[in-house]
Amino acid sequence: MSWFPRPSSPRAALRDLAAVLRHSSREQRIGAALALLATGIIVAEFLIDSRFGAMPTPTPTYVQLYASNRTDAQIVADQKKEQADKAAIAKEQQRQYKELEKRFGIE
Repeated sequence: MSWFPRPSSPRAALRDLAAVLRHSSREQRIGAALALLATGIIVAEFLIDSRFGAMPTPTPTYVQLYASNRTDAQIVADQKKEQADKAAIAKEQQRQYKELEKRFGIE
């Protein structure tokens, strides 16, 4: 196999692994088995979740189209209107937060 270094082969790697396992203590083998088990469980959960998990719903993106022959005055008027709408939304949120502050006694 071409991805292994020149003096190695899959057979030699398995023999080396077997030699390491033969000369290790019982505690080391238990620790290695638990580490492999924990890793296997995590990988299995990712695989199961990717197949059966809840998929996110697609979010539509709305784009407002403008006429290409708009004047600068129309553009400025639209920007002012949008800014006023944003300010109204921010003011409403601030009012709601103040209401919550009063309700929960936050200072």
